Amino acid sequence: MTAKTFDAIIIGAGQAGPPLAGRLSAAGMSVALIERKLVGGTCVNTGCMPTKTMVASAYAAHLARRAADYGVTLGGPVGVDYARIKARKDKVTIDARTGLEDWIAGMDKCTLYRGHARFESADTVRVGEELLTAGKIFINTGGRASVPDLPGIHDIDYMTNSSMMDLEVLPRHLVVVGGSYISLEFAQMFRRFGSDVTVIEKSPRLTGREDEDVSAAILSILENEGIAVHVGAEDIAFARQGDDIVVTFAAGQPPSVGSHVLLALGRVPNTDDLGLDKAGIATDRRGFITVDDQLRTSVPGIWAMGDCNGKGAFTHTSYNDYEIVAANLLDNDPRKVSDRIEAYALYIDPPLGRCGMTEAAVKKSGRRALVGQRPMSRVGRAVEKGETQGFMKILVDADSREILGCSVLGPGGDEAVHCVLDLMYAKAPVDTLARAVHIHPNVSELLPTIAQELKPLV
Repeated sequence: MTAKTFDAIIIGAGQAGPPLAGRLSAAGMSVALIERKLVGGTCVNTGCMPTKTMVASAYAAHLARRAADYGVTLGGPVGVDYARIKARKDKVTIDARTGLEDWIAGMDKCTLYRGHARFESADTVRVGEELLTAGKIFINTGGRASVPDLPGIHDIDYMTNSSMMDLEVLPRHLVVVGGSYISLEFAQMFRRFGSDVTVIEKSPRLTGREDEDVSAAILSILENEGIAVHVGAEDIAFARQGDDIVVTFAAGQPPSVGSHVLLALGRVPNTDDLGLDKAGIATDRRGFITVDDQLRTSVPGIWAMGDCNGKGAFTHTSYNDYEIVAANLLDNDPRKVSDRIEAYALYIDPPLGRCGMTEAAVKKSGRRALVGQRPMSRVGRAVEKGETQGFMKILVDADSREILGCSVLGPGGDEAVHCVLDLMYAKAPVDTLARAVHIHPNVSELLPTIAQELKPLV
């Protein structure tokens, strides 16, 4: 079979693939973009967009139940129509995916192939019966939920973040196995929809990559809403009990009996069925494609972007991967992954916005450091909104005055943290923040105040 020749092949239409196809085709290159399932990848179809749409519905239900706190009277108890919640979520997702498909269809010199791509060699890819060849190949295949071989796991019907999006009924009792970002968003969301919710986490605390004070505050937020949390669960196992699922997790502890189980135990890259060995592409022990600081793989002419390269697990890092590749190839701009400052959010309510180093990481580095902190109960805007859970914290190098990191757990924390993140990218000292005049009343207006009240980190 004669292979069709392109200037570039992009495997995967997630967050990095389509914009790169747009840049390359606009530069006059012929591009084959391959997607075996849904255009838009995790973010559009099973991740950010659908889940945050449901988070918004959950927030509306929660706020309605608190109406009396604001002097608002409702005509009766607050109800939840889960079918309408799902329909709203589905519309947001479909609209976004359709918009992406229309954009791709309008790209000159770009051909979209539907199917499973496998390498035949370092410059040839098979999609079904089609053979495609190109001098440049970009891998953007994303990741999926990890499903460890826990005792009894094959005897039950479990859900992952993806299959949760197809759930048609509201769980009576949702047992969430895992105590990190995805799991906690679902836990709070479904508790606010009316489900009983239990979270079971193997580690000694929730969100283990965060500082202990952040983890403790998150635990308090969840428990205040009636979510049962069990940490230190070393012996997780599953069994059927009629229509229910029994989850045991620690000797001497009564099991949790739920109607539904969500597994949220991390992610694995979609690299195991690409035929990477035929192209000679190196991976690490976890299956992530090995890349350098400009996202080049071990094979010249092949790049890897997004979740499959292990350099980031977020939509924004995947999109930044596209920017790095495009800048180097097309703009003579030597951007690199190591320029990136770690930043992300946890979308419980109130949300956590995080950037830079944690307190634990700063202490481990051995440098002299300063810290400033303020509880949301002392932030006027949070008090006015009746949302005073959480706190904000800034970490600073004591010698250079460089901002090292920031955590904002509170109303608007996912937005307010960018005040600090932008200064970190500008390499501005904390004194720049301290002298800034922010709008009142606002959560972020207290960041300059905190910057004026720094104390030695001990």
